[in-house]
Amino acid sequence: MKQITSIQNPFIKSLVLLQEKAKARKQSGTFLIEGQREISLAIKGNFEIETILFLPELISESEIKKLSKEADLIEISKEVYQKLAYRDTTEGVLAIAKEKSMQLSNLKLSENPLILIAEAPEKPGNIGALLRTADAANLDAVIIANPKSDLYNPNIVRSSVGCVFTNQIATGTTSEIIAFLKERKINIYCATLQNSTWYHTQDYTTSSALVVGTEATGLTEEWRKAATQNIIIPMQGEIDSMNVSVAAAILIYEAKRQRGF
Repeated sequence: MKQITSIQNPFIKSLVLLQEKAKARKQSGTFLIEGQREISLAIKGNFEIETILFLPELISESEIKKLSKEADLIEISKEVYQKLAYRDTTEGVLAIAKEKSMQLSNLKLSENPLILIAEAPEKPGNIGALLRTADAANLDAVIIANPKSDLYNPNIVRSSVGCVFTNQIATGTTSEIIAFLKERKINIYCATLQNSTWYHTQDYTTSSALVVGTEATGLTEEWRKAATQNIIIPMQGEIDSMNVSVAAAILIYEAKRQRGF
């Protein structure tokens, strides 16, 4: 079995770039995953794992082989592990995985889909929370409009607790996504302050897309004009907006309640 003990190793340097640079991930078509749970979820989500790197002081070779029998194995030193790992609690294991295409055309939707759409989310923590809620509610898909960062950013993988692997995810421009929804006769419910009605008065039991924007600027006019109905969550305090992941969760679980979960 191959062993790497130096952080100056060219291969290790290339992995550091995968962690730090979206450009490196895009060029190679690969990204790093930390932790047994996250790697297991990626495998369950049919991501191809090319290589697993492990620190033998924290995890044994036999445990690694339970994760994947196909991946190449590399034993690494503590120094290398600490150079690559973002967290101290990832059980001494990392994996190199191949990215999946996130084209809209790849989505496989049910006959009566429920979809979450987020326009231009920026904060990894918010994106991770959106993906965790989507997984919990077993949504058909999550679509990111006009993405600001790639979803294999290690901060998103981490904040989503691996739910970036358990959801069907696609990306596209606002125009592309609106055309995709209209072609499939999916109702569009946009969370926005303008020309809105209370969210719980709408019927989400038919094919529905719930659309949320950023806390700073909300949804663009293109979404508001394309909406089947603009909706709003009543606010009774002094502020007029809430965290986007919290707002999305409220809307999603109202739709799930109407559908009988």
